[in-house]
Amino acid sequence: MADSNAGTTQPPHRPPRNSPTRPNKWWMLGAVSVATFMLLLDVTVVNVALPDMQRSLDSSFFDLQWVIDSYALTLAAFLLAAGTLADRLGRRRVFVIGLAIFALASLTCGLATGTLMLNAARAVQGVGGAVMYAVSPALIANDFHGKQRGIAFGISGGVTGLAVALGPLIGGALTAISWRWIFLLNVPIGVLVIAVMLTRATESRDPESKRIDWPGLVVFSVALTMLVFALIRGESQGWTDPLIVSLFVGTAILLALFVLIERRTPEPMLDLDLLRNRSFNGLGLATVAANAALNVAILLQVLYMQYVLGFSAYGTGVRYLPLTLALFVAAAVAGTFSERMPARLLVGIGCAALGLGMLAARGITADSEWSDLLPGMLLAGFGMGVFNPVRAASAVALVPLRRAGMASGISETFQQGGVALGIAAFGSMAHSRMADHFSNAIGASGQLPAKETAKLTDMVAAGRLTEVAAAVPPGQRALVAGTANDAFIAGMDLVMRVGGIVAVVGGLVGFALMRRRDFPDQSAAAEQTAVRVPAA
Repeated sequence: MADSNAGTTQPPHRPPRNSPTRPNKWWMLGAVSVATFMLLLDVTVVNVALPDMQRSLDSSFFDLQWVIDSYALTLAAFLLAAGTLADRLGRRRVFVIGLAIFALASLTCGLATGTLMLNAARAVQGVGGAVMYAVSPALIANDFHGKQRGIAFGISGGVTGLAVALGPLIGGALTAISWRWIFLLNVPIGVLVIAVMLTRATESRDPESKRIDWPGLVVFSVALTMLVFALIRGESQGWTDPLIVSLFVGTAILLALFVLIERRTPEPMLDLDLLRNRSFNGLGLATVAANAALNVAILLQVLYMQYVLGFSAYGTGVRYLPLTLALFVAAAVAGTFSERMPARLLVGIGCAALGLGMLAARGITADSEWSDLLPGMLLAGFGMGVFNPVRAASAVALVPLRRAGMASGISETFQQGGVALGIAAFGSMAHSRMADHFSNAIGASGQLPAKETAKLTDMVAAGRLTEVAAAVPPGQRALVAGTANDAFIAGMDLVMRVGGIVAVVGGLVGFALMRRRDFPDQSAAAEQTAVRVPAA
């Protein structure tokens, strides 16, 4: 009998119940949620601090764009690679490495002496963020099962919404001290989360994985980097610009090469059979649609409160608290009942509520009160609160548990891809509508020459609403400022209308394509498909 267990996974040594290093999945969930909140907060909170950064570092507008773009670029590009590596090398290990990278890069951002140093550190910060974002759902799926998994993803989804909605509020408060604190605060939090992960989280990995698909990893990451860069810069440089066209063509070539590599690799980083799964495709399309619509909508409403209604960044964040509350409550409720309701129904309800919330925000004017946005806010917050947990949970439930990292990585890629696509498509739509409205209105007034009108129109289309009035003589400032506000509202109104329809259609597609039989039963194989190693 001494050799009866040879070749099998030995049960992990468990510390005594009162040991401070005893693994605890709820501690792990708390640590992962805090880390996710931190990295997503950096997506939104930096927007508030940009003016202070510009003055402090004597930066140009182009430099400031890269503060945002460098982070978004690397965050989107390395999600699938991070999830796949976590399956092979160990999810806890890769998560901790990603968190350490994020914390060190945050320290560098906070100590930056120039924009080049800041932008480079932001790019590295995005890599660390991609690792954490991709691996988090796999960690949760590995430790939680049945009803508890739904609750865990509900908590995680609520925290995700909190980060998006509280960004302006926290950013305004920290910027009042110094913009550097939006980065420096990440360092002690990161150290604390690393300590919890190393002492309270169990390790897990794919026991069947023997090698890393380096060719596929490199080709896919480069392709996604090119695609996201083209989407980010296509509006400012022009969609027919040779560089942008070249990036799209290069992306298509590299993605075709990636498919060939994956078909010939014994252990591919992406299981291409997953793309033949109706439910996964339906979930992916709904994810892209919801995130494309939501993030642009929040950005435009934040700018509307600040530029048109005149609220500070902090005041805007306070007024966004109702959306935060609706999202958090809906996420908790949806997570609790996710085991009793079909995933396709929750996906459909979440996207439909988000879309209807956006449509409810139509008809806003420069004379509206901020409370006129409240019904749409609450409905959109409810929709995303329902959608976020089921999206993350369904992505990992559609594959064997040993491939949870890969599934969560591609799912988070869909999410970030939706954000980039939404900014490109809806941003271009809003800018075009703003330019047309402003140019026509000023032209009809007959108070400015055509050359001056064209110059001001370019400023409005670029979103420089606070500068446009100062560019004309005092007697014309009221006309120009009022027309600029009306033009901005016209662009926002169009995005709310089209984005709302896109979100509803995405929900309907997800509902139609997803089906229960595509979800394998993971409960029986939970302990057999992942090697569990005791906490360090």
